Amino acid sequence: MDDEATRATIGAVRRLDAAFDRGDIDAFMAAMTEDCVWESFAPAPDGRRHEGQAAVRQAMADFLGSSPVFDGEEMFACGDRVTVRWTCRFDGGHVRGVDVVRVRDGKVVEILSYVKG
Repeated sequence: MDDEATRATIGAVRRLDAAFDRGDIDAFMAAMTEDCVWESFAPAPDGRRHEGQAAVRQAMADFLGSSPVFDGEEMFACGDRVTVRWTCRFDGGHVRGVDVVRVRDGKVVEILSYVKG
């Protein structure tokens, strides 16, 4: 879909992804709302839910400390929602998965991460 809301949503997710790729936790958190949520894909089988800036910051800092490398495969966007397929490489292997992302007022409010297997 090519409308202004969808383009703004894609822009918000790209800002978040760029901060992640740089390992810039301050920029990453600046791209998220105060009431943000990240449901991580680890530990298996259901991951963990992190709510609010402080909890998401700590969880993301811990995750970035494991030196993951993400390769985005594909992005689908419509309105305030984005789905991103990716591969995450880390010491000892990799996982493939998707993030279901919701944006509000130009910032990411929710990331729900899922993996195969």
